[in-house]
Amino acid sequence: MPDFEFETKAGVFENQTVCGVDEAGRGPLSGPVVAAAVILNPENIPDGLNDSKALSHSSRERLLNILEGCAQIGIGIAEPGEIDRLNILWASMIAMRRAIENLRITVDCALIDGNRVPPELKCDAHAIVKGDAKSLSIAAASIVAKVTRDRLMAEADQRFPGYGWAGHKGYPTKAHREAVERLGRSPVHRWTFGR
Repeated sequence: MPDFEFETKAGVFENQTVCGVDEAGRGPLSGPVVAAAVILNPENIPDGLNDSKALSHSSRERLLNILEGCAQIGIGIAEPGEIDRLNILWASMIAMRRAIENLRITVDCALIDGNRVPPELKCDAHAIVKGDAKSLSIAAASIVAKVTRDRLMAEADQRFPGYGWAGHKGYPTKAHREAVERLGRSPVHRWTFGR
């Protein structure tokens, strides 16, 4: 289970502002990559925070509602066109940087899920492999990013029916691939997914 040790080492109890950062949507064939940056209040951390992959849909939704009331949240998005132009890795890095920049307050340190730190950050940053299972702030960011992206894909499902995005969220399921064969690619698809 994640804990608050990385945040403590980064100085959260010494007046340092620390955020956790994670993204959702690196593997799908369609839709954006969405990153979230979350600053937790050390005196009001919601119970049940965990890697979003370890939580049910209803738990993620419930925790996002709680986080919106007790944490600072920034969202960063890289659209399919950017993913095609830059590649998914660099689009993810840009989405993470945007998420940090979209926080209402400046951070001193960002804890980044993964093995890379986005370039051009205006704060100290540390990459933490499997950080969403180790750091409460990154776990919170994983929940925010996942729920936000899932909602965007449900909206896309309404705009471009037939692809089934509300169910598979753009991941390369058999049903999704068959829908692309039948309907062609939509404006929400990543043109580079077959490369």
